[in-house]
Amino acid sequence: MTTRVALITGSSRGLGRVIARRLARDGMAVAVNGRQEKPLAELVDEIRAEGGTAAAFPADVTDEQDVARLADTIAARLGPVDVLVLNATGPQPEGLIGDADRAAFEAQLAFFVHSPVLLGRALTPGMIARGFGRIVHLDSEVADRPQPGWSAYATAKNAQIGLARAWARELAPHGITVNSVAPAWIPVERHAGSTVDGYLATVPAGRMGTPEDIAHVVSFLASEGAGFVTGQRIVVDGGRSLHA
Repeated sequence: MTTRVALITGSSRGLGRVIARRLARDGMAVAVNGRQEKPLAELVDEIRAEGGTAAAFPADVTDEQDVARLADTIAARLGPVDVLVLNATGPQPEGLIGDADRAAFEAQLAFFVHSPVLLGRALTPGMIARGFGRIVHLDSEVADRPQPGWSAYATAKNAQIGLARAWARELAPHGITVNSVAPAWIPVERHAGSTVDGYLATVPAGRMGTPEDIAHVVSFLASEGAGFVTGQRIVVDGGRSLHA
């Protein structure tokens, strides 16, 4: 059986790190990506210690030249990318209407629209040629339930949702599926010290979600068996979206 190669952007920590470990356990050769080399090297060591295959590829996925180099380097070391998980993100500063200038919106669009477009242009031609591909976008419940001050983030995430749906229609005839996973608030390293009580009270499942909850869904959408699932957006929120 062919070993699939998966690229998980923004996988040096948080959700991306857990997703990378999960896809490696699924038998994929995993390309882990981020801007900092040390956490990527540590992740590669963890995956290899579990018997998986992984290599680190530091790159800025919002930069066109870096993306082209990333695609070529992965192909040379692991093989062409079959599974693309679009998880990279940057700072998410809050800003009310009076403070949210054009730069704030462009910063969010760089990660959630511009970066996916660059990666899609670099990687989908090979997927089309091979007749197989899995693209999974990580968006957010914030797209549906934005709080005051999150207009730039919510706008960019909704643009990403539209991009994923358009790609799904365009790429389906080529054996490529495109889906989105929308996590609830999943506490990870960058949320250390945050209080969850108020949020937890709105979750019917009665617990906070974990990175593993998200990784399970990504694993399914990235699998061989998910070939007839495309254009879908799966909200993973413990039933929170059921509230009016």
